[in-house]
Amino acid sequence: MTKPKIVVIIPAKNEAQAIGHVLDEIPKEVNQIIVVDNASSDQTAAIAQNHGALVLTESRSGYGYACKRALNHLKKQEQLNPQERPDIIVFLDGDYSDYPEYLSALVAPISAKECDLVIGARVPELMEKGAMTPPQRFGNWLATFLMRHLFQANYSDLGPFRAIAYDQLLALNMTDNTYGWTVEMQLKALKHKLRYTEIPVPYRNRIGVSKVSGTVKGVVFAGFKILGWIFKYTLKS
Repeated sequence: MTKPKIVVIIPAKNEAQAIGHVLDEIPKEVNQIIVVDNASSDQTAAIAQNHGALVLTESRSGYGYACKRALNHLKKQEQLNPQERPDIIVFLDGDYSDYPEYLSALVAPISAKECDLVIGARVPELMEKGAMTPPQRFGNWLATFLMRHLFQANYSDLGPFRAIAYDQLLALNMTDNTYGWTVEMQLKALKHKLRYTEIPVPYRNRIGVSKVSGTVKGVVFAGFKILGWIFKYTLKS
C-alpha cells in the first residue's frame, strides 16, 4: 500500500518558547510541516524555520485565518506540481499541550481507509492537572452534549489535535476565521456524513499563556462562536 502524504498545519501566535519542542517531536512519517505565524510579536517564525518547518505569515489574527492560509498554500502548491497533493492533513497546536508523537495513531484509521476524520480526544485520565481551565471544561462539555442530543453525534471533545482526509476537508468548505474552526469541522463532518472516530490522547499544561482560555474575553468569545455554530446548524436541520 502506498504511504499517504501527510501534511501538518500548526497555527502559532507568540509560541517562541514552545514551537521548537513541538516540531522536534513530530514523527518522521510526516511529509511537510507548515507553521502559520499568526501576527506574532516574538521569534516564533524564526525558531520554526530553524526547526525545519515551512513558515507562512497570516497577519489577520485568528485560528481559522491561519488554517485557511495554509490550505490556500497547499492548493497553489498542487497547481504547480500535482504530485504535491496531500492525502491527510493534521492540525496541531503550537503550544506543546498536545503530544505530537500521537500523530501516528491519529492518521492510522485514515490511512487504512476506515475513517475520514479522527479527533484526538482529551480524556480526564490522561490529562495533566490544570491543563484545561474550568471554563474550557464546561464549554467543551456543553458543546459536545448539545451535538450528541441535537445531531446524534458521538463526539466527546473539540480537541484541536486532529487528522482529516484532505479531499474531505476541501469538501467541507471551511469558513470560520477564529475560534469556531474545530466545531465547524465537526458539524460539517456530520452533515457530509463523514466517517469519524476519536482516539484518547494525553494533554498537558501549555507553555505560555493561552490566547483563548488565558483571558476572559477569549473564553467568552470562543463560547459564543462555538454555540453560534451549533445553533446555526440546529436551525438548518
